[in-house]
Amino acid sequence: MKTRAEKISDAERAGLTFPYPDPPATGEMIGVAPGIYWARLPLPTALNHVNIYLLEDEGGWTVIDTGMRTRDGRNAWTALLDGPMAGKPVKRIIATHNHPDHIGQAGWLCGQLGVPLVTTRTSFLYARMLQLDDWNVVPPEAVAFYKRAGFGPVELQRAQNRAAHGFSKVCSPLPLGFHRILEGDDLEIGGRSWRVLIGHGHAAEHALLWCEADDLLICGDQILPRITSNIGVYPTEPEGNPLRDWLESCERLRDMLPGHLLALPGHNEPFTGVGIRLQQLIDHHNATLEALTEFLHTPRTAIECFEILFDREITELLQGFATVEAVAHLNFLVRSGQVARTEKAGVYRYTRL
Repeated sequence: MKTRAEKISDAERAGLTFPYPDPPATGEMIGVAPGIYWARLPLPTALNHVNIYLLEDEGGWTVIDTGMRTRDGRNAWTALLDGPMAGKPVKRIIATHNHPDHIGQAGWLCGQLGVPLVTTRTSFLYARMLQLDDWNVVPPEAVAFYKRAGFGPVELQRAQNRAAHGFSKVCSPLPLGFHRILEGDDLEIGGRSWRVLIGHGHAAEHALLWCEADDLLICGDQILPRITSNIGVYPTEPEGNPLRDWLESCERLRDMLPGHLLALPGHNEPFTGVGIRLQQLIDHHNATLEALTEFLHTPRTAIECFEILFDREITELLQGFATVEAVAHLNFLVRSGQVARTEKAGVYRYTRL
């Protein structure tokens, strides 16, 4: 297995650079541009961190993303608020998208600090909807979804075990209202103008903030430098085609954004070479789709496609993410007419045409 330094070196040879290779410790922050600071919060997942950004804003702070609702995450926030952020009030919380590692502590922070939540309408409504899923038993629609993907009794029991750790458990209740941002909006933060850009695929109506004047981009999970964002189909929209939306967003952002800007992602380290990275992501998924189509010379279930989609063992912890990503790739191929889908005994199998 490659070390972190070796992975960064590989990326540098591919055209990316990492001007801040050493991440901040919990409760600390690193300046990445005048008035802009990078901090990290711990996550209880295989990807063990999420980046947040703290922007000086007319005597206060604007916070970008909030981490997941966990005891360690809350302790990390307390260390930041009582430490390097002390002496200046938080003025607003901006959530790039609705996933719990980004919006999970927004409700708690907004309530504690008396500040508004700023995000896209879809992010807010989706997160509010998912908070209603306060169940400890997998609902029948989800059971059917996972059976169609090829889950047997063992895998279904694992899904049942994960139900106790669903969205409502890791996202604090959101405020009743929010401040909406839209594609093309300009936000004034700390004397800078940030244009709102919208991406899709990883999350619906994912917000990015671009300061063209200073060559800065806060990109959340829409563009990550060393890992690929999870593109998944879930029981909430089983016939969705998020990979199509993802590829379209990557192409649009690639053609719009200058490659030399400093990108501030939701995971990994700040980097330059955003256009190169977007093309890498496009090429990666296209190559994956091509290999998957070839693999489907005989009928396969979604979970039988893991071996061609992923270059590592899919552990129990990763099985849910792997399944929704496999279905996303298969839905793309079905919708584009390259693969046929058949059903037998409640299980989907896919074969190339």
